[in-house]
Amino acid sequence: MSNLVRSELLKIRTTSTWWWLAIGAFLSIAMAFAFNAWLATETLSGGGEEFGYTGDAASAPAQAANLYTSGQYLGLMFVMLIGILMVTNEFFHQTATTTFLATPRRTSVIVSKLVAASLLGFAFWLVTTIIDLAAGATFLSLNDYGTQLGEWEVQRALLLNLMAYAIWTVLGVGIGTLITNQLGAVITASVLYLIGTQVVGLLFLLLANLLDNMAVIKWQVLWPAAASQVMITPGENEMLPVWWVGALVLVGYAVVSGVAGILITRRRDIS
Repeated sequence: MSNLVRSELLKIRTTSTWWWLAIGAFLSIAMAFAFNAWLATETLSGGGEEFGYTGDAASAPAQAANLYTSGQYLGLMFVMLIGILMVTNEFFHQTATTTFLATPRRTSVIVSKLVAASLLGFAFWLVTTIIDLAAGATFLSLNDYGTQLGEWEVQRALLLNLMAYAIWTVLGVGIGTLITNQLGAVITASVLYLIGTQVVGLLFLLLANLLDNMAVIKWQVLWPAAASQVMITPGENEMLPVWWVGALVLVGYAVVSGVAGILITRRRDIS
């Protein structure tokens, strides 16, 4: 298994795709951090109500957690694409037959891809978090709020962000086994992530207004991208469920995706 995992990591390292995704992740961090820094300034100076931040959500630890997880939204999409490419590259470059002939146990191949994907997700989380921590700690210290790293709310957000990165690479592998056409898988997953998330949020908002019950909006946590955001959202928000609900939803998606990927690959005709 360790040899299989190393081979999967080698396949990714020897292509330029992950570099482009890494650059995209870095740019998303830069943009997200600039926005979150401005939002933190406004919120901590007493203007949080304008953005829906009240109570614990408007506290320094909550805003620090938001800063330290900057770039998660697009970052998760990029690691999902890496997971997709780990599977679809085999079919795009017509190496799937060779791979499964060398390792007849298809379950072992997919498990190795899941493990390698999780390791890559951890690597992306580590690099992006280091950047966020350096920039966030500097920003907070310069504004006399302290780093807030000793607060459990901040530590929890960082750990759950790690889990989100690992899970989304697993989801990517699952999508890749379902849609083996590389271009089709990448476009479908990207559209569902970027546009689908906005559509789902709008639909739940319209449904809440129709039923005159704003609690309905909380059910958008069933959408994986929304669940990821709920997991790391600091403080309490009447429009969102508690953080552990998002975590459970995302873990559920990871389990279903991993099992489905194994079962589909075991039954697929590879030629």
